[in-house]
Amino acid sequence: MQRRLMRLVQILPNWLPPSPREARYAAARIALVAAVGGIMASFFAVYTFWHLPPPDFPTGATVAIAAGDSMDTIAHLLYGQKVIASPLLFKGYVILQRGATSLQAGEYFFPEPESAWQIAARLITGDTRLTPIRVTIPEGATTYQMAEILAKKFSRFDAVSFAEKARPREGYLYPDTYFFPPNATIEEILAVMEQNFFTKIASIQDKIDAFGRPLHEVVTMASLLEREARTYEARRMIAGILWKRLDLGMPLQVDAVFGYIYRRETFSPRLSQLEADSPYNTYRNKGLPPGPIASPSLSSLEAAVDPLPSDYLFYLTGRDGKMYYSTTYREHLQKKRRYLD
Repeated sequence: MQRRLMRLVQILPNWLPPSPREARYAAARIALVAAVGGIMASFFAVYTFWHLPPPDFPTGATVAIAAGDSMDTIAHLLYGQKVIASPLLFKGYVILQRGATSLQAGEYFFPEPESAWQIAARLITGDTRLTPIRVTIPEGATTYQMAEILAKKFSRFDAVSFAEKARPREGYLYPDTYFFPPNATIEEILAVMEQNFFTKIASIQDKIDAFGRPLHEVVTMASLLEREARTYEARRMIAGILWKRLDLGMPLQVDAVFGYIYRRETFSPRLSQLEADSPYNTYRNKGLPPGPIASPSLSSLEAAVDPLPSDYLFYLTGRDGKMYYSTTYREHLQKKRRYLD
């Protein structure tokens, strides 16, 4: 009996309504949990929708901040360019970083998405991120190869558009190492490379003039030499052979053009491919190709106007990498079987 009474005393408080004081404490706890939850939800919303970069952040874009622009003007400019998601939060970050009156003018490059806090800090310190991009165009590169190289260096680079605009300047975009600003346009890149070509060629302009052939023919021949041989002396020897074949009305029969026709780095044409229907096919068409097949180096350009005279009319590169020359086609076939087949 005593045990039952003790058990009843333990259970009875659970049946009784809470006291006013306990009820107030419970309500306060619920209110506190709700307030904390609301604050956390608000923080999450601000962080997700306004602090983080917009989903369509313009990676690779440049935004110009003019001198004298107010913080409000800059905030709305960045918002309009989709760099930030909230002008109000951006301005708050600027004020928190004590930069309301010290936003720096300039062209700001955005290579990757950044938070509103990071962007505010950049504009306060003037961190434009316009570090020049180093690009090396190898000797003998074609315009479509240049497009591939540049596309790997620049974000949001339109390789197709570059190739289309560069194609008419094939051979006139000098192979070199360049330092381009990350916001350089296709037109600016082409202008710099073309100007470099004419700057380089000025050093041998007297030789070109003395040689007496049009510049376009010289550049086209130099592009063939660039792809056919590696040394200056070999290029001079081949130049002598090819100019002689032109004068005799013989087809040039240069294999390097097929790499250009089929867009391959290196290409040894099969017998059937020698009949390729292309104006660049120097087996089917007499004379020089319509234009250069690559960007020649200064060495090839100079070799084109300084050919070595000889009795040779044929040449080939053997399996050993050496050049072999012949005066007759019969001799050429013999050397081909010996050093190439």
